[in-house]
Amino acid sequence: MSIAARKLDELEGKVPFVPMDLDAEKRVLGILIKYPDKIDLVIDKLKPNHFYDRVHRMIFEAILELYQSKGRISYTQVYAKLRKEQEIDTLEEVLVGITESFASQAELEPSVEVLLEKDAKRQILEAARKIEQMVLLETEDSIESYQAKAQELIFAATNAVSSPEDDAKDLLQVLNKCYINLLQRREGKTTHGLMVRYPSIDAFTTGFKKKDLIILAARPSMGKTSLALNFAVNVAKRGIPVLIFSLEMDDEQIGDRLVLSELFRTKGRGPEEVTAFDYATKMTDAQFAVTQSIFNDLYKLPIQIVDKRGLTVAEIRAKARKVKAERPNLGLIIIDYLQLIKPPADTRKNWSLVVGDIVRELRDLAGELDLPLILLSQLNRGVESREDKRPMMSDLRDSGNIEEFADVIMFLYREDYYYPEQAAEKGLEGITEVIFAKQRKGPTGKVKLRYHKEYTRFVEESDREEP
Repeated sequence: MSIAARKLDELEGKVPFVPMDLDAEKRVLGILIKYPDKIDLVIDKLKPNHFYDRVHRMIFEAILELYQSKGRISYTQVYAKLRKEQEIDTLEEVLVGITESFASQAELEPSVEVLLEKDAKRQILEAARKIEQMVLLETEDSIESYQAKAQELIFAATNAVSSPEDDAKDLLQVLNKCYINLLQRREGKTTHGLMVRYPSIDAFTTGFKKKDLIILAARPSMGKTSLALNFAVNVAKRGIPVLIFSLEMDDEQIGDRLVLSELFRTKGRGPEEVTAFDYATKMTDAQFAVTQSIFNDLYKLPIQIVDKRGLTVAEIRAKARKVKAERPNLGLIIIDYLQLIKPPADTRKNWSLVVGDIVRELRDLAGELDLPLILLSQLNRGVESREDKRPMMSDLRDSGNIEEFADVIMFLYREDYYYPEQAAEKGLEGITEVIFAKQRKGPTGKVKLRYHKEYTRFVEESDREEP
């Protein structure tokens, strides 16, 4: 017998402590049977698993079935149903004891809260037991996988209790929140969403909204990573923390891109101008001083980078939750890019369905963390075979249900990418169409930026002469 197996045997031999309150279970059942109208108050809160005692659980299941099939319950109906099933000995004695177990209807709500609390504790203990077994049996191949799965189990256990946010909301409450937001916008105290400091994009979107999944898609080398990093810096300059998952480039490559993007400010400044070539070679004293000031500015930005390749959605979720716990005001997550996210090891689905699941889970993550999440994505090669090579929704079709789950879909298109000579003749070098193919909360259309590829920097087209 292995050491792990012996440890499990020892654990199973122990008598576990189980959080429960059988008296509270009786009070809840007694009030529901004696005062059937009260079931509407608990129907969306209580589930059979909230009752630890097997008999109590069976009685509650009978109450639920009667309520769902007939719309009402009574002592006689509950008794008849349970007697027919013949699974409870001394049924009449049990029901009488339950209906006499409370003193007042007012005990219902506090007793329900007790059941919810006890069940939550049981689920946490069960999660801990599963984590213990997972570690002892060495089921995972890396410490990161252990951490991600452990966090998943604990998170599921601690979020089992329904929140008041799940309840139906009165229209008056909803409109009050909308009106407060309206007043704040009118007074200039807040914006509708997260502004990325590109006026044309911000005007078009009114800011990226919390809980939204934003897809930024393009063919390779079109500039999607550069634009996403420009967004990150612009947001972080306002003191808003940003988390970047780079599944392709390492942290130093990301860092160099951020520096180059800021060095665009030196363009046209004579001896102080620092080109990409200068940055990669030996600089003059003047150039080094300017570059050092750029580093000093970037040091202050609240940006965190995860540059591990082959991350699964579970691992991304675990790391994002950790950062959110450390920085509650985390305002933006960027993932570069979708097709490099590792699918679950045990999946048997085709790639299209796997990608659809990944996108859906990342949208759920954006909702859970209450922030916009920008997910970069490659486009399929179909765009190359068309005369008009501007991306369309159909170019995403081979990548799961992206179109269905995304709140915003942005495409990038540059004429000089496909027709450099024609673009040069027209003065369109770097002109990039940012195409909003979908906006769940806004219009579709496009805006134009200019891409300075050497600096990995996008600027407003109107600002091209003033870097």
